[in-house]
Amino acid sequence: MQNKALVVIDIQNDITKNYKDIIDNINKSIDWAVENKIHVVYIRHENLSAGTRTFKTGTRGAELVPDLKIVSENVFTKYKGNALTSEEFADFISKNEIEDFYITGADAIACVKSTCYNLRKSNYGVSVLSDCITSYDKKKIDGMIEYYESKGSEIICLDDLVS
Repeated sequence: MQNKALVVIDIQNDITKNYKDIIDNINKSIDWAVENKIHVVYIRHENLSAGTRTFKTGTRGAELVPDLKIVSENVFTKYKGNALTSEEFADFISKNEIEDFYITGADAIACVKSTCYNLRKSNYGVSVLSDCITSYDKKKIDGMIEYYESKGSEIICLDDLVS
């Protein structure tokens, strides 16, 4: 395996109907990662707050969506926006000497943003697959892509990656 990982963030039943717009692209990116011997990692968000209605531990809403291609057992749970706050994910990165990340998932203005920012802050290589991210507010995605670039992430279209 290469020292790279494709990271699928929060493609869960509670995320948003907008994931349907990108699920085919995410699944294609997973196929690409498998073909290129790149680790595939799934990040799940769970809310521990009593007042929240989404991503509750043990509910259908916290499960990965059924149309997401699952090709590894690398499924890590986070309780904050930044995927690096998952100790298991951080240990996986260290154990597998991951240096570069390809980012897909939701929410572009929250968990994807926080994860990209913190990976770059830790000097990892970050490539955001622009047609493999979504948000509750899709109008903000273009602004987020500019933000990712301003923090040193590379922006890649899936077709450019797989060709």
